[in-house]
Amino acid sequence: MDLFEYMGEKFKDEESPLASRLRPKTIDDVVGQEHILGKDKLLYRAIKADKLGSVIFYGPPGTGKTTLAMVIANTTSSEFVKINATTSGKKDMENVIEKAKETASMYSRKTILFVDEIHRFNKGQQDYLLPFVEDGTVTLIGATTENPYFEVNPALISRSIIFELKTLTKDALKTLIKRAVEDKENGLGSYKCDITDEALDFLADAANGDARNALNAVELGVLTTDRSEDGLIHIDLDVAVECIQKRAVKYDKQGDNHYDTISAFIKSMRGSDPDAAVYYLARMLYAGEDPKFIARRIMICASEDVSNADPNALVVAVNASLAAERLGMPEARIILSQAAIYVATAPKSNSAIMAIDNALNVVRNTPTGSVPAHLQDSHYKSSAKLGRGIGYQYAHDFPNHYVEQQYLPDNLVGTRFYEPGELGYEGRLRWGKDLGGD
Repeated sequence: MDLFEYMGEKFKDEESPLASRLRPKTIDDVVGQEHILGKDKLLYRAIKADKLGSVIFYGPPGTGKTTLAMVIANTTSSEFVKINATTSGKKDMENVIEKAKETASMYSRKTILFVDEIHRFNKGQQDYLLPFVEDGTVTLIGATTENPYFEVNPALISRSIIFELKTLTKDALKTLIKRAVEDKENGLGSYKCDITDEALDFLADAANGDARNALNAVELGVLTTDRSEDGLIHIDLDVAVECIQKRAVKYDKQGDNHYDTISAFIKSMRGSDPDAAVYYLARMLYAGEDPKFIARRIMICASEDVSNADPNALVVAVNASLAAERLGMPEARIILSQAAIYVATAPKSNSAIMAIDNALNVVRNTPTGSVPAHLQDSHYKSSAKLGRGIGYQYAHDFPNHYVEQQYLPDNLVGTRFYEPGELGYEGRLRWGKDLGGD
């Protein structure tokens, strides 16, 4: 490297974005992703031991895919080469492979090839890499925001381990923001700035699990805010709102506002007001509420407040929960909206919860009666001698698959726990003698 190249690299390091400058150098400096980077996990051990095989890192933007690749570059004794699939073609890969072969033959060193945005390679480009991954010419590290099982060739998938990175937690983002403010070498510590707890909480929420978003906002705030009379740059809530261009919504996930909003959401669905339900859904999503938490409340409402007046409400709610979890935000907002609107506009009944609560009350406060003998199990030897199962009438042998017989214990004969409502499907449900036609 000559003087001009050295000065160019030095300028690039100094002027690169905060998110780039703060990238960890070692695996122990990485924040978050404990599910794959815990000290007892395979990926952590493989990186530490420099024994990493071909892997694909899959996850949303700003979760650390490139960071992990750079950590591997800093810790491995292998040659490390990085290309981006959006700007590189087959010729670039041919050059990498040729050099990898030379490195192996001349220096007995392996080559790790990091392909960012690997899903951007077409099938032919991915196929080109396959034999060289298979024979060990290169160890592949791929990074993608798309599901690799759909976007990466099955042959490459079968030769790699998939590690899914999750959106960063609020606590992890707060740790990164504090590091950015305090780090004097690579961060903003030399600017002598501080950040209020309120601003820290807001930025960690508003970044939606994306470390790059959070760090870009902090950097913008520090570089564009005047010093106060005390000589410090203060990043408060107003500055944070300006920097991330998102209005602050009062919403404490552990406080009263959290419970008030989810309560209003549920009561709006129960009260058949889809507009209010969607409004409170939007407030929660905007404030960074966990979509899985919202989906659980919709499922509860579908069973507790709609019940058998529209059995499909629970089907919609459960499938919405699964789809929202698999897709994540922002698409999950559509699925949750669809489910909330369906539940809000469905006919209502609380018969299921009333039935089970009435039955539980009886179980708690009434002596346990014996199961009628004709309902008892008769599938074992000598059961007939004990009178078990004798006299049981098989419902399917009778018209309309119904026969009147005693099912409750003697002390509860005639007790009703389930009282069907009159709306929707439940309005068509009928009791025993109606089914029998008597």
